[in-house]
Amino acid sequence: MNKALLTGGTGFIGRHLCESLLADGWAVQVVTRDTAAAAKVLPAGVVPVADIKAAAPADAVINLAGENLADGRWTEARKREMRESRLRITRQLTETIGEWDTPPQVLVSGSAVGYYGARGDDVLDENESPGDEFQSELCVAWEQAARRAEAANIRVCRVRTGIVLGADDGALAQMVTPFRFGLGGHFGTGKQYMPWIHIRDEVAAIRFLIDNPDCSGAFNLTAPEPATNREFTTTLARVLHRPKFAWVPGPVLKLMVGEMAHLLLTGQRAIPSALEKAGFTFEFRQLQPALEDLLGDR
Repeated sequence: MNKALLTGGTGFIGRHLCESLLADGWAVQVVTRDTAAAAKVLPAGVVPVADIKAAAPADAVINLAGENLADGRWTEARKREMRESRLRITRQLTETIGEWDTPPQVLVSGSAVGYYGARGDDVLDENESPGDEFQSELCVAWEQAARRAEAANIRVCRVRTGIVLGADDGALAQMVTPFRFGLGGHFGTGKQYMPWIHIRDEVAAIRFLIDNPDCSGAFNLTAPEPATNREFTTTLARVLHRPKFAWVPGPVLKLMVGEMAHLLLTGQRAIPSALEKAGFTFEFRQLQPALEDLLGDR
């Protein structure tokens, strides 16, 4: 039986990935600070463990842990915690799996398209250099921490994920409510790109990287056709059969959420070149079919 070990397994992506692995007969462990609370949200069959060092060796390790960047204002204290929460557990993880008698076949470690910073209309594949902003520096440090596992001859895949769309959780679930009341709209000019991906493609891409021994390095986990914020919100309103009257000027957004507004007013036109070159096939390449799949019957 194949064995998987996850950090961040109680999160949106992690729970869906656990379900996929379990459905294919994998034994799944999830590292979590609160095993009792985790057991209530994780799929039946997942084994919560409180300490990385207490986890049984696994064939695949997936590192998704870290404080949510979009969950509150970016105070200096919170930015330190967002950084340390990622680096601390990633360093602990690479140290632990490097000491196993039988190292894992692969470490899939989380990152984000924020790696590239604000790049306007530039088409960004995995060969592009990082930006010089907070979220860019955070992603660079996070990826460097994961690459420590390479010293133990462990294959490392660094997944730069975009905005993951799901019906009941994640960014889309937060956007739907104002749109249902006709209060949804674009941010700023609306010209900034939103590199999105359907949750099924996100999980399938991670599974693809786990299963393919030739895959290593950085991978953008984004749909091949990113949409601008204006295109995204217009399509969402159309799928929900609601008008789209509202919009939020950039200065107002900055007053509302502070420095975090930078994430919403810039964006990245990231494309999954490495993933497609490796042979991965997307179920949802275009935005409207993805939104219709998630929201069309509601």
